[in-house]
Amino acid sequence: MKKVYLDNAATTMISGEVLQTMMPYLTNIYGNSSSLHSFGRESVAGVDSARDIIAKYIGAKSSEVFFTCGGTEANNWAIRGVAYANISRGKHIIVSQIEHASIIDSCKQLEKEGFKVTYLPVDSTGLVSVSDLLHEIKPTTTIVSVMAVNNEIGTIQNIKAISEIVRFYGAYFHVDAVQALGCFPLNVDDLGVDLMSISSHKIHGPKGAGALYVRSNVKINKFMFGGEQEMNRRGGTVNVPAIVGFGKAVELNARDIAFKDKKMYELTSYFIKKIEYEIPNIKINGNPYQKVNNIVSVTFNGVEGENLLMLLDLKGIAVSTGSACASGSLEKSHVLKAIGLTDSEIRGTVRFSFDTTNTKDEIDYVVRTLCDEVAKLRKASPVKQKKKGN
Repeated sequence: MKKVYLDNAATTMISGEVLQTMMPYLTNIYGNSSSLHSFGRESVAGVDSARDIIAKYIGAKSSEVFFTCGGTEANNWAIRGVAYANISRGKHIIVSQIEHASIIDSCKQLEKEGFKVTYLPVDSTGLVSVSDLLHEIKPTTTIVSVMAVNNEIGTIQNIKAISEIVRFYGAYFHVDAVQALGCFPLNVDDLGVDLMSISSHKIHGPKGAGALYVRSNVKINKFMFGGEQEMNRRGGTVNVPAIVGFGKAVELNARDIAFKDKKMYELTSYFIKKIEYEIPNIKINGNPYQKVNNIVSVTFNGVEGENLLMLLDLKGIAVSTGSACASGSLEKSHVLKAIGLTDSEIRGTVRFSFDTTNTKDEIDYVVRTLCDEVAKLRKASPVKQKKKGN
């Protein structure tokens, strides 16, 4: 049986080059990077090197890059840290309706603590309306957070246009760029962002390492207490091997990004063309023009997505029905709901996310399997299929 992994938006396989770079820090170089002796200095040199690599890639100063345990922590720190550090200015926050759960849930908690949060709607392709932002932003707004790339449908936001509005009103602009990091170059000055979250395991680095970029003039509270690590911004023993791997993953991603984008475009175009030809009554979600090339969200009319996911898994094919962070939740995807899908359409939506290791032969196998399994599920479904044109 073939094994085909199409859930790369959830996590990627660690690359051999990254693992090779990490190995000395998992074996011989094991000192605590906060220690002053030679063992500690060896470890901190690896951390500092990774920080320099990441800072260079995003166009930042090394002193503006702070390591976290991942994108979720970075997002929590950005929202809560800025909200409380700037409470004298106001208690208003703006985020989009399709942000990652780490942003949405942080904002829900802040609402319980007395903050006012505006959740910007999106259009049917997942784009935030600049006019809606203009209508909602006010002098008491302290932070606006809009993700660069949505992790479920792949839509790319108009970050530069949004940043100009936020800057005009004097608020801080945070971007969750976790899903964008491996897709296109990121430069904080070009984008006009004040804070940006990124993560290692989306670009063939290890899990357990992320970073928050914080522009030097941003007022933000310390988020993790317990030590003076990360320039006294984030307490806790530093995960040296993972951070070293993160730096190497960013370096390799910068080297290979043009090749990766071309390969992803070829693979996903081939996949979309085949499923649209082979399987009736489907819908591709997301913006057709502003979209990353590695994520394809497909709604199969008259099919329960979780049933399809399990049947594909039995055939060795790994896909997702949405964000991995929402796995196990009984609530329907807030992203798909925000773009206007009905409950039945949401239940019938599956996310396919690709990597350069995937092949056209694998796609052929996946499409053949989809044809068979979707037909079986539709035949067994009590819901009659709508014919095209109805």
